Amino acid sequence: MKSNVGLIGLGLMGRPMGRNWLRAGFPLTVWNRTKSRADELVQAGAKWAASPREVAAQSDVVVTIVSDPPAVEEVVFGPSGKSDFGALAGMKAGSTLIDSSTVSPELARRIGAACAERGIDFLDAPVTGGTWGAEKGELIFMVGGKTGVLDHVKPVLEAVGKRFFLLGPNGAGQTVKLGMNLLLALEVDALAESLALVTAAGVTAEQMVEVIQSSMGRSPLLDVKAPLILKNEFPASFPLRLMHKDVRLALEMARKCGVVLPAGSAAYGTYSTVKESSPDDPDFSAIARFWRKAAHA
Repeated sequence: MKSNVGLIGLGLMGRPMGRNWLRAGFPLTVWNRTKSRADELVQAGAKWAASPREVAAQSDVVVTIVSDPPAVEEVVFGPSGKSDFGALAGMKAGSTLIDSSTVSPELARRIGAACAERGIDFLDAPVTGGTWGAEKGELIFMVGGKTGVLDHVKPVLEAVGKRFFLLGPNGAGQTVKLGMNLLLALEVDALAESLALVTAAGVTAEQMVEVIQSSMGRSPLLDVKAPLILKNEFPASFPLRLMHKDVRLALEMARKCGVVLPAGSAAYGTYSTVKESSPDDPDFSAIARFWRKAAHA
């Protein structure tokens, strides 16, 4: 018998994950702050719940994938004065909570401790792979927690993911996710800077990208992001506002670890400028707007 899955958060990643659980035959209960985002999944067979607590009460495995640490705290613990709203209030002993949001390692450990007090298993399991990975069911999970817990929920996660890295105790998944997203942020920023340099010197961006794609500078990330930058079109696969948040969390983690990240700090300033000046909600490759403007100043 397949586990009852609860899904909290129906954004760019959550909705396609929900579709894949339904296709795989998992009973699915969902909640999202904006109810209309659940319509497609409900029409496909999911149940709507009135709160994260109600999702948890009907589920063996609860997955949260929301935008930022305050949103995670709200759906897990409930907002201030409303602890009966959060998922923990509805979860049964022996059930499993999986947080696939990107938050701080400290918050992951705090949730893990709260779960342990209630006899609930917990994994911090942020994902990578973009919206295309979510749609294909090919996400990569970075997991913090116990081997036995991951083994127990593997059938659920295999409906939406293709690789699962168990990296250590609670918090380890978030640690690696922040380090990886810092790298991705720097990589796209570096591409944008290189294009600003060569275009200011009279060579086209298309020529530069063609050379990069034939050289050691090529990467799967640039395969995806370079065409967006060349077209100056930035539909959000990974919104810039979320990358901005992740770089901030990485810098906060660095300060606590006593590590200096000069490139990360500089990139955070650039992402902040683009975020504040963008009238839309673009992909993080829109960092190129800053360098496009600089190249033509």
